[in-house]
Amino acid sequence: MLAVSACSTTPDRAVSDKQLRKLGESGQAVQARQRAEQQLRDVARAYADRTPLSLGLIVVHDVCVPGSGPGWFFQQKTDNYKIACSMNVTAYYGADPRHVGDTLDGILTAGDHDRSGPAGSKSPIPFTHDDHGKRLVAYYRGHGPNPQGPKAPEPTVMALSGQMLTWDTTRGGAPARLVEEPYAGLVDDPPASRVVRDPKTATVAAIRKRYGLVFKLELRYSHYYAVLKNGRTRTE
Repeated sequence: MLAVSACSTTPDRAVSDKQLRKLGESGQAVQARQRAEQQLRDVARAYADRTPLSLGLIVVHDVCVPGSGPGWFFQQKTDNYKIACSMNVTAYYGADPRHVGDTLDGILTAGDHDRSGPAGSKSPIPFTHDDHGKRLVAYYRGHGPNPQGPKAPEPTVMALSGQMLTWDTTRGGAPARLVEEPYAGLVDDPPASRVVRDPKTATVAAIRKRYGLVFKLELRYSHYYAVLKNGRTRTE
């Protein structure tokens, strides 16, 4: 009873696999996908262009899922959709472990500059020299205490405006907390699930070997395309 033809629509989904692929490969979907990927890549590239970070790897994860069918007893977020497509980008950078304070200061300085520019709050780098940022830089330069408290673990994360930046520990605490390799279980079967690694052979281990320290930037999902059950489309 669980085996269903790819051309049929199961009660709990709005479209079949075949329909999902057709909608996800439409010209409008492709254009929206390309635009979303370029916007996310531009953010990742901004960190390499404006801060001391050196870009080593970008991973794009792009998915299109069917909306909810009539089989659900409770309302779902995708009740109004045939398909909904979203994408996120994770970028990995190299940095000098001897100058983490300077690296963080460079990131915050770039954010300060962007915030004061014409883009304002929509700038690609949201982190600035706010109170937490100043204390974080002082800590890594040896000029101040741990911003999280005297007994707290080494702070290795900043999160703001849908971005999360994490990095390897450097203070020698046990155990070390290192940025991990990208999840290897993602399936590359577009348009249902699309995975891009750029460069294809790059690894976190190789970035760490070359630079000594790895920073990881995670960008929130861009819900870039959807087809509603009434036939209308939505794009970001």
